[in-house]
Amino acid sequence: MKIMIVDDETDVEILFRQQFRKEVRDGIVELCYAFSGEAALNYLEKQNPPDVVYILSDINMPGITGLELLKTVKQKYPQIRVSMITAYGDEQNFNTAMSTGAEQYFTKPIDFTRIKEHVLKVA
Repeated sequence: MKIMIVDDETDVEILFRQQFRKEVRDGIVELCYAFSGEAALNYLEKQNPPDVVYILSDINMPGITGLELLKTVKQKYPQIRVSMITAYGDEQNFNTAMSTGAEQYFTKPIDFTRIKEHVLKVA
């Protein structure tokens, strides 16, 4: 199962590589990274159909925000599951994300145990 991590903070890649090391080694998941909403959409558009099964996206990013990415992905690729990650657990973003089709809403600091439990249920 290919999971895309979308975050403008590139150090998130290191965290996910460390936390999903066993699952990647065992072939349960494959991780790919996009450091902007635009890069994520470009990646998905190059695949036909996209090989990404799940997207974990930050909400607050320059350019295309995570919520805009969520909306576009759900319109163009409804089969892809999307969860949001944010440093801001405000109710408006939560409600917007969930009503747009987000599976989960995770707040930073990232609880990798919770994310892994959720993501691995769909693997």
